[in-house]
Amino acid sequence: MKKRIVLLSIMLLLVSGCSIQKLSTTDFADNIKTILSEDATLTNVNFDGYEYYVPTGMRFVNKDQYNAVLQDRFSNKYYLYIDAISYFHKTKNSYQVDDDSYYSKKLNYNKKTGYVEINETDHDQYFIEFVFNYSKIEACVPKDYLVPVINNICYILQSVDFHDKVLESLIGENVLDYKEETFNIFESKSEKDDSVLEFDDYVDADIDSNSKATDEDNFEINGVD
Repeated sequence: MKKRIVLLSIMLLLVSGCSIQKLSTTDFADNIKTILSEDATLTNVNFDGYEYYVPTGMRFVNKDQYNAVLQDRFSNKYYLYIDAISYFHKTKNSYQVDDDSYYSKKLNYNKKTGYVEINETDHDQYFIEFVFNYSKIEACVPKDYLVPVINNICYILQSVDFHDKVLESLIGENVLDYKEETFNIFESKSEKDDSVLEFDDYVDADIDSNSKATDEDNFEINGVD
């Protein structure tokens, strides 16, 4: 009987496609290294030019093709931006570590780069800027939620997978809009003296009022863990 249980556990692990990871409940820095070091291939959200994975228990509040607002089970909101233009042009990571921040680190795992910067706000909240793999998530959360929120961010950004041929076609046909003032995904808001979470500062529009967003977009992702 014991052998059968072990075999069943192995089969479930293979079917899920997930590896066993022991994540810390207190140290988000250690979890960042653990998650981003994994070469995961799971995805459950697909758009023209890219796809990514959203962990179970999260849902879309609103979304369009390159921007999304997600929410976790604790009502923390995540503001996601996929920078296909920077990916297409292979923009270099120019982030400089900020020693005055609560936490600041340049990231480089599996040939994917980015940074994470966390700053305490005036309302006992922690403003997270997390860039990885030409994608960015911002969130403003209480300190008690830093670990689970950063875990979710890591899983999402690590999983972003760009489709080169599709993007080449879209950019070549000018389907993707270029801004007159290009947003630098590797520049933190603290570098611009802007510590307020304003998602529409760096996306094409405020997606809460985007005409492409529909009620049917408000669904929970029920993919694999």
